[in-house]
Amino acid sequence: MKFKVEVFPNYRIAYMQRVGQYGPDNIKVMENLKQWAKEKNLLESAILFCISHDNPETTLPENCRFDACIVISDDYKVDDSVLERRLSGGKYLTYEVKHTAADIQEAYSDIFQSLQNNGFEMDEKPILEKYIGDRISNDYCEICIPIK
Repeated sequence: MKFKVEVFPNYRIAYMQRVGQYGPDNIKVMENLKQWAKEKNLLESAILFCISHDNPETTLPENCRFDACIVISDDYKVDDSVLERRLSGGKYLTYEVKHTAADIQEAYSDIFQSLQNNGFEMDEKPILEKYIGDRISNDYCEICIPIK
């Protein structure tokens, strides 16, 4: 699998969170965030992230946390319809993947072997799915694995 090493800055994000079994309802959360961002004129040159905080193999489905996020400037004033926080930066391996359920599932099964084969060790931060620029409209995303 092809990857690149990137260093992400610390980001300020606005986000919407959902707790429950991962699946189609996560897409609804992202669509709600994109609608909010579009209304605020934030979507055009946006960096979007999806964060699945929990491993469904070790966390009960009803306790799995999912965040749909958009990067915002430090001076942007958020309203009550979104939450905000900092997303800590650092070093990531990024893999470009076609954004279909099958391609993402295949990528996740290959990524951890790729990490091992290339001598990388995963950091304790969550894995990110990143959407930026052309990839949003062309149905591609980047799976970003935090590394030490």
